[in-house]
Amino acid sequence: MNDQPLPDVTPDDVRGAQKILSGIARITALEGSRHLTGLVGSPVHFKCENLQRTGSFKLRGAYTRIAGLDASERARGVVAASAGNHAQGVALAAALLGVRSTVFMPVGAPLPKVAATREYGAEVRLSGEVVDATLTAAQEYARRTGAVFIHPFDHPDVVAGQGTVGLEILEQCPEVRTIVVGIGGGGLAAGIAVAVKSLRPDVRIVGVQAEGAAAYPPSLAAGRPVALESVATMADGIKVARPGDVPFKIIGDLVDEVRTVTEDQLAGALLLCLERAKLVVEPAGVAPVAALMADPGSFAGPVVAVLSGGNVDPLLMQRVLRHGMVAAGRYLSLRLALPDQPGALALLLGRLSEVDANVLDVSHIRTDPRLRLTEAEVEVHLETKGPEHCAEVLGVLGDAGYTVMP
Repeated sequence: MNDQPLPDVTPDDVRGAQKILSGIARITALEGSRHLTGLVGSPVHFKCENLQRTGSFKLRGAYTRIAGLDASERARGVVAASAGNHAQGVALAAALLGVRSTVFMPVGAPLPKVAATREYGAEVRLSGEVVDATLTAAQEYARRTGAVFIHPFDHPDVVAGQGTVGLEILEQCPEVRTIVVGIGGGGLAAGIAVAVKSLRPDVRIVGVQAEGAAAYPPSLAAGRPVALESVATMADGIKVARPGDVPFKIIGDLVDEVRTVTEDQLAGALLLCLERAKLVVEPAGVAPVAALMADPGSFAGPVVAVLSGGNVDPLLMQRVLRHGMVAAGRYLSLRLALPDQPGALALLLGRLSEVDANVLDVSHIRTDPRLRLTEAEVEVHLETKGPEHCAEVLGVLGDAGYTVMP
């Protein structure tokens, strides 16, 4: 942290950002969730920033920041680093304001996010394997060229822009008692906290981090931002190793609690949003939903869960959905030894059909040293109806004399 005192972000800054964003950022919908309302025991609503322009809340902070640049700064252009959402926010904001933008993205960034960033008008440069390395490359470019670096979360204007989400929540759900929001670097949670606590100090704000990228709990315990040695989560939108200095101070002062969720819980939450709410939400965006599902009795309602983004790579979506189905007991993978003779597989499939298990895939293995000469191993992937149905399938196979292999 710098020796200079950190700039404050005030409620007036957030209200100023709201005026700047008028006609630019959408006032996104607040949608009720009947399923989560039943779990929590009081109304639960989704703040659908996954339906924002560019697919996430990031446009709010990026536009507010770039709009605040003077003419000489705009003439130098802007540069940013991002795995995707901030990249798209900066690209569109810069285009709307007539500013040249360069965006550094990790080499492995999802192709749809790279393509979208280019389509919004940015020059995209792929650099580094992780966002932290990409951030270093972007900052070096800024030093070399004079372009203005637009940080994804660690700037007062960015925090103020993200805080407009909080003002909208209070307007759309004035009776709200708890707001649950995902945390990566902390810009969104900090902005919401500034906006909401100034008007409704009684509203509880709960931040949620992925368990494998949870820098805030140790940082809050230490009283200063602490960098994690490594981060590992599929939720790339909140995959940040170190809290931002500006949001950290605000979150330490105004956010009531920071929780963590597991990868399984994120996968289950993504599946719930898709199936029950008919909403496409990326893993980072479902972190608040995962927290609600994990401990529904600990949230006083009405609750608003902020769905921060919906930019998910289709290939990742496929993997996450399958993982979510496994976690929910809706997907079963079995390996069984069968007699290597005609009709054995047909008999097995017949047994599975009798118990109404949907066979998705079947593969044979005949070279495993554990197998007898007269045996073949079969791997079967099944779609099931839940944990009780999984148990029923295993029971029927056991009664029929099949042995499930480890």
